[in-house]
Amino acid sequence: MVSSVKPYKKQHYADLKNDCIRNKTLFEDPEFPATNASLYYNKPPPGRVKWKRPGEISKKPHLFVEGISSHDLNQGVVGNCWFVAACSCLALKPKLWQKVIPDWKEQEWDDKHPENYAGIFHFQFWIFGEWIDVVVDDRLPTINEELIYCHSKDPNEFWSALLEKAYAKLSGCYQSLEGGNTGDAVVDFSGAVSEAISLEEGQFYKDQGKQDKLFDDLLKVYDRGGIISCSIRVCAVSEYTRLCVLSTLNMPIVIVCKILQAQPHEIELKMINGLVKGHAYSVTAVKRVRLGHGLLAYFKNETIPLIRMRNPWGKIEWKGAWSDSSEEWAKVGDTERHKLGITVEDDGEFWMSFTDWCKFFTDADVCRVINTSLISVHKTWNEYVHFGSWSKNADPLLNRCGGCANHKRTFLQNPQYLFDVTKETDEVLISLQQRDMKIHRPQGHGENLTIGFGIFKVELNRKYRLHDILTQKCVNTSTYINARTVFMRISLTQGRYVIFPTTFQPFTLGDFMLRVFTDVESGCRELTVDKPQVKCWSSIIGYPQAVTHVYVHSAEGLQNQDRTGGADPYVIISCEGKSVKSTIHKDTLNPEFATSGVFYRKKLSKPITVQVWNSNAVKDEFMGQVVLSGSVNDPTEPQRLQLTDQGRQMPGTIGLRIVTSVQLTAI
Repeated sequence: MVSSVKPYKKQHYADLKNDCIRNKTLFEDPEFPATNASLYYNKPPPGRVKWKRPGEISKKPHLFVEGISSHDLNQGVVGNCWFVAACSCLALKPKLWQKVIPDWKEQEWDDKHPENYAGIFHFQFWIFGEWIDVVVDDRLPTINEELIYCHSKDPNEFWSALLEKAYAKLSGCYQSLEGGNTGDAVVDFSGAVSEAISLEEGQFYKDQGKQDKLFDDLLKVYDRGGIISCSIRVCAVSEYTRLCVLSTLNMPIVIVCKILQAQPHEIELKMINGLVKGHAYSVTAVKRVRLGHGLLAYFKNETIPLIRMRNPWGKIEWKGAWSDSSEEWAKVGDTERHKLGITVEDDGEFWMSFTDWCKFFTDADVCRVINTSLISVHKTWNEYVHFGSWSKNADPLLNRCGGCANHKRTFLQNPQYLFDVTKETDEVLISLQQRDMKIHRPQGHGENLTIGFGIFKVELNRKYRLHDILTQKCVNTSTYINARTVFMRISLTQGRYVIFPTTFQPFTLGDFMLRVFTDVESGCRELTVDKPQVKCWSSIIGYPQAVTHVYVHSAEGLQNQDRTGGADPYVIISCEGKSVKSTIHKDTLNPEFATSGVFYRKKLSKPITVQVWNSNAVKDEFMGQVVLSGSVNDPTEPQRLQLTDQGRQMPGTIGLRIVTSVQLTAI
């Protein structure tokens, strides 16, 4: 991620503030003026709005009153509970909010030096891969002398109202903040990686094993500085329309169309149990709480997984088990209750059992602050960030908006990103993010594109763009959804892979950011070249005349190589001095290699060899080979061939497929 900070609209905070102090004027932001255009585009607030500075609202305005807390915030009249929930989460993370609110001590009102007040503040957001510094004046919209949008409980505290104004400026106006995703706001506050989890579709409530695994994961995320939020889905006809398609490339495509507008009577509807539908909650704690009293509790070591949330309204809480005054708290000792800070008041914060949380909430946004530090006690990740575009071109080799795998003719025209998994297995995190579209809402173009990606396992030596799917395997495909970010966490075996970020429909234009995290170096890079380039010395050393793809599926009936009656075979595919080698398969005479290579051949008369070897501590042993001509006239369907050694038949056969073309962009 880019660490430098870029001024938004080329407005430099320090210069603007110094000018105001020198001229003894208060800053008025020409880029976000105190007019109706900054408030709304088609839905005015419910009353006559007056813009007022904090000093006109409070006699003792401050950025913070007694520090910053998740209890500071209350939601205003705009439907942006998602943003307020994100702010509540932010308040719990000092390292994050001190980045979002830079130089907060310098920005604070100074009663001793009132001449330093200039009516200007600035905040920083991580927008599409870079930190942006946003300047605002402190004129805030009010109706009947009260702030109408996000505000603090203490009437003298203004950090949340000013932060919201800066975010509204980024989005075009306050109304553009109506309807959004808490995870997106958290990413903008932190540069975290957001994962959307459907608690309803995952049926965690019914599966104790999945529930336990999810709790352990969320506990780890929270303890390592991550941010979690949750909500109860509201449906109009259906908020999420799902369609599963088996594409022509055998990629199962799951499309999720998210309908943002619900029935008016259901939006933020209070349920009998105290929870609110269509409303975002911030998770403020994830704990295993010890049950019992006194020393007996420590010896028994009986715990229960609990989760604490906060309603952005600052009131209306869960009424079930483990709510503020529920009888379940009698099971917890005084010391443990004191540690948890249990309060019996309607302040909007409450505990639930994790089981009930999985049952009553339908969706969660889990934002991981990925650790890429070289020195850390926790797991660190290797990160690659790529910026790209879905762009249209009449030339198929230059077109980069081919749509999902349903569109076989154009799918491979999409951007392609190659990476290696060098461990036997490795967990890989992939995040595909498109540009935020809220700023285009006033023009009626604020909807996200439906995006997703596929992951293919390709030849071990591939370094040019993929032009045909022969034996390359689609190992997974993401959900296709009209959300800002699509995330996948997947465990992959050793090999080379290509990611295809796509829109759902072909010829849809847009920008994207692809982030790939692996445990070790992956060499992730974009494939931009279609075939070997002609060099000035190509006429001397030669230029490829054909391209050949060789896929070795398996071997059967190999000869015993050790006393236990087994072998540790591997395969090597060689052509014109270049080769690829599979992993070693332990203790088997019938290995499934699933190994492939692609070769750009200058001398078509030279054959391709496929050799099987047995791994040995002292010296590897030759088990046989097949020799392939690699002619364009050879059969392209899968075949099984007998292993030989200098014309002598060897035990075992090998299953493979070979395809050759004189068109270098055919494979």
